[in-house]
Order: sequence, then structure tokens, then C-alpha cells
Amino acid sequence: MAILILTAAPLLPGVIADGTPAGFARLPWESIVVVLLLALMPWRPARVAVAATFGLLIVLASVLAGIDAGFESTLDIHFDPLEWQRLREAFGVVEDSIGSVAATTVIVVLAIAIVILAVALTWAALRVSVAIRAGRTRSTTVASTVAIVWIVTALLGARLVPGQPTAASASVGAITAATSRAAEGLSALADLPREIATDPYRDTPSSELLTALRGKDVIFAFIESYGQVALQNSSLSGGIHQVLRDGEAQLTADGYSSQSAFLTSPTFGGISWFAHSTLQTGLWIDKQSIYDAVMQSDRFALSEAFSSAGWRTVSDSPSNTQPWPYGTSFYGYDALYDADNVGYHGPTFGYAQIPDQYTWKFFADHELAAPHQPVMAEIDLVSSHTPWAPLPQLVPWSEAGDSAVYIPQAAEGKPASVVWQDPEQVRQAYAESIQYSLGAMFSFLHNSNDPDLVLVVLGDHQPAPIVSGQDASRDVPISIISKDPTVFQSIEGWQWHDGMLPASDAPIWPMDAFRDRFLAAFSA
Repeated sequence: MAILILTAAPLLPGVIADGTPAGFARLPWESIVVVLLLALMPWRPARVAVAATFGLLIVLASVLAGIDAGFESTLDIHFDPLEWQRLREAFGVVEDSIGSVAATTVIVVLAIAIVILAVALTWAALRVSVAIRAGRTRSTTVASTVAIVWIVTALLGARLVPGQPTAASASVGAITAATSRAAEGLSALADLPREIATDPYRDTPSSELLTALRGKDVIFAFIESYGQVALQNSSLSGGIHQVLRDGEAQLTADGYSSQSAFLTSPTFGGISWFAHSTLQTGLWIDKQSIYDAVMQSDRFALSEAFSSAGWRTVSDSPSNTQPWPYGTSFYGYDALYDADNVGYHGPTFGYAQIPDQYTWKFFADHELAAPHQPVMAEIDLVSSHTPWAPLPQLVPWSEAGDSAVYIPQAAEGKPASVVWQDPEQVRQAYAESIQYSLGAMFSFLHNSNDPDLVLVVLGDHQPAPIVSGQDASRDVPISIISKDPTVFQSIEGWQWHDGMLPASDAPIWPMDAFRDRFLAAFSA
């Protein structure tokens, strides 16, 4: 049993990373080293300490590999140990998908399994070392022979199973990879002050900023998980294309025009605030540590540019249930709307605290209805946030601001526990959520009918691989909508495509390029 544990457990990180049990057909270097080391140590307390350290390191490697696999499957990124704060948000997503009781149960079971594995590895290493010490000459010869076999197979690249080298150091590899990612993160953080300081717009006089947009209401609206896959995946995009075509026809009838392209997001599957801050600051923000550092800097954000040029600035983020100090300390918003101060008392829809159509209606009624100072707003819509169930339905615009109208909808929709039993149902639910979010936006545009409105609507990131598939791009659609032809004259050099549906050959910009190009197009 001890030999079996020492043979299998150190291979767990590789099995988790590869997603196949074929990784168990390998020989772990870590066990060979620790057994030989324990056999040569004369002091029992020292042997116990080394065995316990070995057990903890293997468990640490397995945990890191498991977390990394989870991040790859949902966010299409590797886990950086310096970004441990993300685990809280990851747990929140799991909780929203399967419920708090089930999510907590999973964590408790995993914690128990981790403790059992650490104890079992410690015992196994000590047990085998005792056997070697009892028959020192023969056992040491056997262990040394195994070590030599490992070295030879490593040098030759021998394989018992195709694609799986017999010589393995999966646990050491998992810890080394995590350490390397942490070092890369520290290096990026060290370069950040120089990038922040290199800002061509920091000292631009307010009289020269955004002159081509003076007197207009400018809204930057992020549609959660609105990615390229929504437009270019044949199994998903049919209904979404129809919503876009119908919406564009209504826009044309109402006097609007639109142009579209793609941006490459710094994030994938979640962590939307990386996209929001990248668009606003012109910095590539793909790590929590970088985000935190930027939020404590004096980087010139789009919201600050509008504020200094005379706009009232507003953040409308219905997913926020806690105070958001960066909204004032960094972005400098004049007003912050969140889940607690917009008067919504209806049901939640999965992750979404508030349906998108209610968000649009509240914003239109409170910011655009009466004569007002020009408004710049960022609206972060969340109805299309995973788990995409249950979903709200569109209602007549006159009823969209009534919380009560949404009460029966939550009960009528499929719960996440049902939808997530079948990947095809998940993909269909995602597509329906995008159709709803786009429909809510078109409902706002048709009914608000603001002649001075400029709407920049875009996705924050692609949905998780269960929808996007493996090796999907990080591209998201972006559109500009306005009734004023001079808006499109200002961006003529961008060569964006007419309409709400960008073709596959539409321009693709990195998201951090948008701020400078936007300011350049609309400033003196």
C-alpha cells in the first residue's frame, strides 16, 4: 500500500493537468528521492520532518494543479499564486451555479481529502524507508537501481503509454510552473509604474478633450460574456443574428446609425473588471495585482477625461452589492448606482441581481429623462453572466421599471441545477441570455430616443470554454451607435464595418488601444 501511494500520489498533478488517467503510467522522481534520503538519515525526528514536508509538497502541487485546471477550464488562463484573491470570486461562481450548500460541501470534502492525502504520503514514505533500512544492502541497491532506471528513461524519453514519458516529476513541475508564473507577475508589476507614467493625455488641457462630443450623452455599456463566439458559432448565433438584424432595422427607423469591430479582451470567461479598467485606462490589465496597483495610481481614465471636460459621470453596476471605493477614488464618478440604491425589489436571476432591462429603464428615467448636464456613464450589464439560468424575459418598456413584473419570471425559468446537467443546454441558455441583453439594449434605444446619445456597447470577454470551446480567441464585439453623422466622420479612419454585426474580417484592436484612439478621434 505504501509503495502504491508513493507511486501514484506524486503523479496526481500531471494527471489533473492532462485530464487523463494515462499519466499514472509513469515513475515519480519525487518518491525515489525522498525514499533514498530517508533511508540514509539516522535520526527518526529528522526522518519524520522530511516525510511530512514531502507529503505537504505533493499535496501543495496537487492543489495548485487542481486550481490551475479549474482556471484553464473557466477562464482559459493559468493560475498565478499571487492572484489568490481570485479564489473567492471563483467560489462565488461555483456557488451561483450549484448552490451555496453544494459548493460548501465540495470545499469541505476537498479539505478532508487533502488532509488524508498528506498523512498518507507521510506514512508511506516512512514505511518504505523503514523497510529499506531493515534490509539496507539489498533495498538500497533496489532503490538505487530504480533511480538509475528513472534517469535513463528520462534521458531517452521512453514511454510506456503514448504521449506520457515514463520518467515523471509532475509535482516538482507543478510547483516550478506556479513559481515561474508568480515571478512573471512580479516582473509585470515592476514595469507598471513606467507604463502608467507614459501617458500622452495626462496633461492635455480640458478645453482640448472630447471637443467633438460636447453636449452629447456618452454611454459605455459592457454586455457580460458577449464574445466573438456569439456571432460566429453556427450553433449559437442564429437567434443572436436575428436579434441584431431586427434591432438594426429598428435603429435605422429611429434615425440611428452604427458601426462595429472587435476588441481583444485581457480576460476570458470572467473577471470582468479587468476589461472595464483596460478600456478606461489604456493599460493591459490581466492580473489582480496589476489592477490593484492601477486603481491606486493617478492613471488618466476615460471617466476622468469626460469629467474634466464638463460631463457628469456615472457608474451603473447592478452586480455591486458592497461599497466600491475605486468608483470615486480612482474613476472619480459623480454618482454610483449599484444593487442597493436603484429601487429594485424583485428576484435575482442566477448571478444577476437585477435584469438588464430594469437597469436601462432606471438609468433612462433618472439620468436622461429631464433636461440635464451631458452625462458620461459606464453601465455593466449582468443578465448574460454565467450560469445563464434562470433568465428574465423582455417586458413592455412602460413596465420595465416595476420590480413586481419580474417575480413570476424567476419561477418560470429553468434553474441552473437543471441547465448545467447538459452542456448543450448550457450553450443554448448562453445564447438566449445574449439575445435578452441585446434586446434590452434595443428597447432602451427605441424608447429613450435621445438625439444627443452616443452609445459604445461591447462585450467584456468570451464565455467559458463550455460555450466558447477550447483554444477560442479573446475577441469581443464592439459597436458605436448614434444619430449624429459627425460621430462617424470622426472615426472614419478606424474602418469599422457598418451595422451591428461585424464581419469576420472586421478590424481587431487590443482593448488597451481603445482609450487613446477614442480620445484622439474626438479631441481637438
